[in-house]
Amino acid sequence: MIFYAFYVIAITVIILHFTGWLKRHRLEWLVLALAIAVFPVILFMR
Repeated sequence: MIFYAFYVIAITVIILHFTGWLKRHRLEWLVLALAIAVFPVILFMR
């Protein structure tokens, strides 16, 4: 269940990034935080 929640959050952040919403609200760091969070999730779920 947590795995699916992570994917929903990741897709939401990516959509907000490409629409420019994150840049307008100075939240571009969320893309970097998401990229850092992907590696432990992938390693843990393997």
